[in-house]
Amino acid sequence: MNFNMNENQRMIAEMIQDFGAKEITPFRKEWDDNQHFPLELFKKLGELGLMGVLVPTEYGGSGFGYFEYVTAIAELSKLDPSVGLSMAAHNSLCTGHIMMFGNEEQKKKYLPKLATCEWLGAWGLTEPNTGSDAGNMRTVAKKEGEYYIINGAKNFITHGVSGDVAVVIARTGEVGDSHGMTAFVVEKGTPGFRGGRKEDKLGMRASETAEMIFEDCKVHESQILGEVGEGFIQSMKILDGGRISIAALSLGIAQGALEASIQYSQERQQFNQPISRFQGISFKLADMATQVEAASLLTFKAADLKNKGEKVTLAGAQAKYYASEVAVSVSNEAVQIFGGYGFTKDYPVEKYYRDSKLCTIGEGTSEIQKLVISREVLKK
Repeated sequence: MNFNMNENQRMIAEMIQDFGAKEITPFRKEWDDNQHFPLELFKKLGELGLMGVLVPTEYGGSGFGYFEYVTAIAELSKLDPSVGLSMAAHNSLCTGHIMMFGNEEQKKKYLPKLATCEWLGAWGLTEPNTGSDAGNMRTVAKKEGEYYIINGAKNFITHGVSGDVAVVIARTGEVGDSHGMTAFVVEKGTPGFRGGRKEDKLGMRASETAEMIFEDCKVHESQILGEVGEGFIQSMKILDGGRISIAALSLGIAQGALEASIQYSQERQQFNQPISRFQGISFKLADMATQVEAASLLTFKAADLKNKGEKVTLAGAQAKYYASEVAVSVSNEAVQIFGGYGFTKDYPVEKYYRDSKLCTIGEGTSEIQKLVISREVLKK
């Protein structure tokens, strides 16, 4: 691996830093306090090519690889993890699913609109009664002629209300059958499809998380991605790549918390010297910096394998598991370094702290990552 940023990565990082200073940082507290989802911001990110980072240029995307993608998520997440989360979900889940499993007609129809964020994407797998146990989903799609009638509900869905198009996994076979689920593309405005309750969350408050509700929703068979019965298998492949996204999100949070801690420790004076000179603080920074570096290496290793088209199940799970736990650990230490000020909203570390916890839960909990990792290790 080449550990240096390539020219595209440097360009993306600088672009996001300049853009974020004007369009994100001044508003992030307001968005967080009011749990406001800044849809207009994502339209601007679409104009910059950041909502279709991995989409080939022939479909209106940026045509970059996973190194650029990880860099983009991490840089956005340093500024506001909520923005990084929504950008990642749009790219890797909805857009990624259509890109990986859609036919040519579906790709031409949806990818150009998603890549520019003319349309915002959502992805529906999780249900109220099935978190990690997706095989027991209750959302059912019954065939009636050329159509499928979908009934059920999804929850904890990023952009569940504001999304213009969603990839939805519904059961078309028996409960518990991994080949009994199918992926459908459902457009906003389809009768019987609507957004439901928006979650009031601990962190990631500017990223919309809500229900999607289906009541006799009629979807034509042409909206199926791949073949009938492939939905769950497709989802597991999508999550392999999605875990790299969450690792990148976690990495950005940890980097942001570390950078804020370094700066504060050099500015904050106690006993007539910067607190960075105290071993109790400097050793914390040493541990934090080492953890962040290790998380970065795991994340970019997974990205490298993804770029090469190799299997990323193990590497993606390891990166997601370790980086998400590091995000929590480093953010926690950042609050400690800031002391009483770290417990206030005048400084960014309390937000990193709140936002980081989602990374150990979304797109497979840390416990699920350990399950994936152990199964892969035991195969060898």
